[in-house]
Amino acid sequence: MHLATSSIAPIGVYDSGVGGLSVLQALQAALPAESFIYVADSRHAPYGDRSATFLEARSAEITSFLQRCQVKALVLACNTISVVAARALRARHSLPIVAMEPAIKPAASATKSQVVLVLATPNTIRSPSVVSLCKEHGARARIILQPCPGLAEQVERRELNSDTTRRLLGQYIRPGLLAGADIIVLGCTHYSFLATEIAKIAGPSVSVMEPSAAIARQLAHRLPQPLRSASPIIGATTFYTSGSTQDLRAFLSVLGKTNADIRNLPGEALTCRSAEHAEAKPLCAG
Repeated sequence: MHLATSSIAPIGVYDSGVGGLSVLQALQAALPAESFIYVADSRHAPYGDRSATFLEARSAEITSFLQRCQVKALVLACNTISVVAARALRARHSLPIVAMEPAIKPAASATKSQVVLVLATPNTIRSPSVVSLCKEHGARARIILQPCPGLAEQVERRELNSDTTRRLLGQYIRPGLLAGADIIVLGCTHYSFLATEIAKIAGPSVSVMEPSAAIARQLAHRLPQPLRSASPIIGATTFYTSGSTQDLRAFLSVLGKTNADIRNLPGEALTCRSAEHAEAKPLCAG
């Protein structure tokens, strides 16, 4: 595979849908001169109940697409993909790949009640990496793993504060609060867009841990200095979706992004379309 060596090459950001936009916002704030290609695989979202075989194959396909776009680094802005497929992707590709995992370690260190509630998708909850995290840090705190089926779908539908969303949040959060949790870990990037509603239910004495800023710091640390953009101009972002471009545009408009460059991601054979960066050279060949 081609390894991008240009400082003006973009950074790939991949999520099952719109959840990773919370991570993208943090990346753009931390690295404003960088350009990004964001892939939302919304046609196959949510990933939380998908088989490992599907997730490994799909992530390999999308990562290959992004490498054909000559990205210089890849951020897996999805806990499910990170815990299921990051190891295989790193074995196959030589570019820096930043993955994520639920913030169980810092939560176990910070909790005063010694009870931590982790909200995540079923696939993330049952992954070996999360099981390992619980074994490693469970001596310091009781880790309550709460699967949240249906919650990511509510975010994909832009139902961030609907009655159904509030009902689901109450159903998933209150048992952990009754058990004494004083920290809630958001183990799915989609849930970051529900942080306000989560905080309302949890109350002021409960902290909510959201991973975006930590991921941005990790990327800044992992990105080699020669590959960092030195441009004084704010970088551009191109969005690809396997779902509806109208739906993605509507979600981005909620975030105040009304003029986004949004493109269809080809469904089965991911063929890179032409896109331009700051020096008017194609990001993608083909």
